[in-house]
Amino acid sequence: MDTPYLSLFQRPSRITTSTRAARAWLITLFSPLILILLSACSVSQNHSSAQHIVINLSPSDLSSHGIAFIIPSTVTGREEDKQTLALIVAKVLKEERPDIRQVSLPYTLGAINNAGLAGAYKTMFEDYKATGIFDRGTLRKIGEAVNSRYVIQMNLASFNQGSRGRFSMLGYRLFQTKHANIRIFIQIWDTTTGSIAWEGVEELILSEETASEKVINFTSVVEASARNLIHLLPSDSKATEPLLPKQANKSP
Repeated sequence: MDTPYLSLFQRPSRITTSTRAARAWLITLFSPLILILLSACSVSQNHSSAQHIVINLSPSDLSSHGIAFIIPSTVTGREEDKQTLALIVAKVLKEERPDIRQVSLPYTLGAINNAGLAGAYKTMFEDYKATGIFDRGTLRKIGEAVNSRYVIQMNLASFNQGSRGRFSMLGYRLFQTKHANIRIFIQIWDTTTGSIAWEGVEELILSEETASEKVINFTSVVEASARNLIHLLPSDSKATEPLLPKQANKSP
């Protein structure tokens, strides 16, 4: 017959009532120690690798001429995130750069349709997938339809999230590392010339060591990445170093 001591380490399906009580007693006994250990560890880590190139975009161009969102591109399997991506980036752009007049994706799509450009818009993206070039004539018509000189095109190249166990006791996972990483590529096109005025790319890795069951969600990762990239746009009053999400690190 198994001893009570050995039964503490049996799989949950074989645990008796007395064993459950003993396990609960041990967890209660060690809870203060566990809380001390958790509070002494790092709870979040962030790594950003944002890069950008200014081709032909001055600090006042976006403020003077405006920017319109067109439909983003995504990797296979995340097509449903296109509108969400545009919505989040537009929100962050409004917060970080209120001086820039922006045209939202829904308004842009409506203006394109009202102008009878739906077919040309579709063809433009099909050509872009093959060549990486937006047709100059179609771009110019879109710019006129939305009354903005510039359009922003985003590409969600990758997004992954998950978790792994970090600390467990008596078969219970008490501490785990949640992680997520994203890679976003952004281009700003000049609709009057059909050329790229600015482009930036970032791969952002977020991790959080926590006892909570919540995951690092898509919205929070996109917001952090968008903030870093928008901070790199030409501006008279801002530096050009990427901003990392706020950290709450504590060294052991």
